[in-house]
Amino acid sequence: MRKLISLLTALIIFSGAYSQAVYNITPYPNSLIAQSGNFNFKNSITVSYDKEFSSEIGIFKDLFYNQFCINLINSTSGDIKITKSKTLQEGSYNLTVEKGGIKIKSGSKSGSFYALQTLRQLITLQSDGSYNIPACTIADSPAFVWRAFMLDESRHFKGKEIVKKMLDQMALLKMNVFHWHLTDDQGWRIEIKKYPLLTQVGAWREKTQLKYAPKDSARVYYDYPHGGFYTQKDIAEVVEYASKRHIMIVPEIEMPGHATAAVASYPWLSASGDIIKVTGDFGIFKSTYNVADEKVFTFLTDVITEVMALFPSKVIHIGGDEVKYDEWNASKEVKELMAREGLKNPSDVQVFFVNRMSKFFDTKGYRMMGWNEIMGKNIHEWSAEENSQQTLSKNSIVHFWKGEPALLKQALEEGYDVVNSNHWDTYLDYTYTRIPLEKAYNFSPIPQGLDPKYSKNVLGSGCQMWSEYIPKVSDLYRQVFPRVAAYAEVGWTKSENKDFTRFLNSLNVLKRYWDTQGITYYPDYAK
Repeated sequence: MRKLISLLTALIIFSGAYSQAVYNITPYPNSLIAQSGNFNFKNSITVSYDKEFSSEIGIFKDLFYNQFCINLINSTSGDIKITKSKTLQEGSYNLTVEKGGIKIKSGSKSGSFYALQTLRQLITLQSDGSYNIPACTIADSPAFVWRAFMLDESRHFKGKEIVKKMLDQMALLKMNVFHWHLTDDQGWRIEIKKYPLLTQVGAWREKTQLKYAPKDSARVYYDYPHGGFYTQKDIAEVVEYASKRHIMIVPEIEMPGHATAAVASYPWLSASGDIIKVTGDFGIFKSTYNVADEKVFTFLTDVITEVMALFPSKVIHIGGDEVKYDEWNASKEVKELMAREGLKNPSDVQVFFVNRMSKFFDTKGYRMMGWNEIMGKNIHEWSAEENSQQTLSKNSIVHFWKGEPALLKQALEEGYDVVNSNHWDTYLDYTYTRIPLEKAYNFSPIPQGLDPKYSKNVLGSGCQMWSEYIPKVSDLYRQVFPRVAAYAEVGWTKSENKDFTRFLNSLNVLKRYWDTQGITYYPDYAK
């Protein structure tokens, strides 16, 4: 029965391509030359490979069987031959499909994985029950090294099975960075053994704001508790799962702002010392770590030390965005810090703190990443603070999300590595009216007018799913799909090789696959 269901599933997904070669691949390869003919096979296919690719073969044995009922069988001389290349770079691959067989060359494990994902998308079920792969020659490599999807689980906790499902979709689309937003005002979602109240208290809230409402206007709430968190065992499980799919997980631990859940757990962390609860409201709140208190700095380095032990990514995101300075302005300790260190304003205090954290990261062999406020520039209409005169540590990765394009160019020209996630182009919580599919597809991480010599500092881009107003999994799917496929092509396919009409045709195949996975994508994306 399982075999019949899988076969019917494959038929649903890949029917309608019997008469001519179709290359429905997302993201599209950077070089594809169509050839005549097909590689045809029944319900099994043999594979030979260098030993270092054995874990990738293990993944695809499961994928081929579960999706197509195809048995991928080891052989000394396989229909598919995967060999190591000494000249191809990380993530690159060459794929040749001929009537007599398939050849894959890769210089890395990730390259072989991406080649097999491409091959997976080329498999077409025929009317006689056999399978075809259209002949072609592909030479492919990613346009950018950072191709990210972010999931905010502070506002609405989804759990590891949903995370794994999202990782599977990222892997299919050759996305390689899962940015995991784990702490914020509305909940702390990661176990820290040295500070157990972070999850005993900070992971739970009494109610949740239902929908957006302007400041001080009437708000509607879900009047029942919401919460949850990941144990360190859970984290290790998800990290391993992602690693096998060549996805690096970058956790985000917010500081010095967005600290309400932490302060609710340990009130001494804030400059005010106020006793507060984890908030169920959405917005920007004043709870901020007391960066003048060495005990607080020790707390933060303790937390980051435990996080580093769980995530081998060598990059950790500290947020650093939307810091309200009310508590610092009223704090005697912060004023003493400013006098002692020659800091002129709260923006200086923030950059001073961020640089202290960056130095700590450096000693551990990690890099610190943060939203572009870490540079000390005021980008918010609600703030009248002056810009900082401090200079951000050059080893920091700047995650650009808001501000004038000149700020993005300035960061690049000053030599910072930058991930471009301009909110007007990449925020998945925004409606399809504000960011329609074509706008998402046409986004370029490289800003217009940038001197080409600085392009190397653009690591890539990320698309962000902020979860304030997506309480249900179906809400998550609706906002993410199909736009995540467009962002995958933004990260992988060079601009000169992109074609929105072709992308829409390929998207029809992905939609049929998502249907089989229970993924309810936004239906009117083409409008």
